[in-house]
Amino acid sequence: MTTLTAAAPIAASQPVADTGSLLQIHPVEFEQNFSQRPFLIGHRLSTHPLFQIERLLELSQRLPESCIEYNAGNIPVSIDSALTPRNGLTPEETIRRIAECKSWMVLKYVERDPQYSQLLEECLTEIRPYSEPITPGMMHPQAFIFVTSPGSVTPYHIDPEHNFLLQIRGSKEVRMLDGRDRGIVSEIDLENFYSDRGRNLRLNPEHEQAGWTYHLQPGQGLHFPVTYPHWVKNGNEVSISFSITFRTPDLDRRRSLYQSNAEIRARGGNPWPVGKSRLRDSLIYTSSRIRRKLASLLSKPEQHACGGRKSCGT
Repeated sequence: MTTLTAAAPIAASQPVADTGSLLQIHPVEFEQNFSQRPFLIGHRLSTHPLFQIERLLELSQRLPESCIEYNAGNIPVSIDSALTPRNGLTPEETIRRIAECKSWMVLKYVERDPQYSQLLEECLTEIRPYSEPITPGMMHPQAFIFVTSPGSVTPYHIDPEHNFLLQIRGSKEVRMLDGRDRGIVSEIDLENFYSDRGRNLRLNPEHEQAGWTYHLQPGQGLHFPVTYPHWVKNGNEVSISFSITFRTPDLDRRRSLYQSNAEIRARGGNPWPVGKSRLRDSLIYTSSRIRRKLASLLSKPEQHACGGRKSCGT
């Protein structure tokens, strides 16, 4: 697979008019690549007051503890999430000392705060006209803020939603692999992921140089297609990134199919890969929806304390 290095939010051959919008999106590039390949956009959030350290400190104090995930940042690219070491600090200490404490932190579901919710909605309002013709039904908007030390590593993992990572401060190198390649992400990997058995994957050494490489700078944003594996390494300065995400109905269907296949495999079966037979997928999905409906009539579904998603690792 070709390795690409990107150094500008929008290539000079793809001009975008200065409309005063928060995001700079090239319509043709979006149409050709959304949910299929990573691609860059531009943004105007690098000096936004909501991303100043003091504002992030205030936000960390307002969020529930379950919405703050942080750990040591000097870790290998490939590591079991259960083995990720903590940094021995409080969230407030981690933010205040982020320049020297060698840590990785994410403030999750920041849309719980009205100001960040408004900013997320403003961004997604600009994305919606481009995404709806491709994957209609934008729903479950969520936002995450990453505050990380120089040189920190986010291990190799996958995520379940449409994601645009906007680089606010500092720089980071993103290596992303093609999630459609079952030699890179297997059916069993996806079954485990959608069954909530962890987001981190084992990186095969032969894939270390595969995929695309992006060197994100302030003012740049990168699209991460759903379940495309990636890892991230920060540059030599403190990094702040804003991840804006959303789901679509097709992703709920996808999750349900992989969960059903995981159940079949757990009973000793060898399920067909998702996508091999539309008829089979439709029957499995319909059966799953009926079971969920019956279960919901018997008991209330448990809600996660921080918006329905356990973690995020972009």
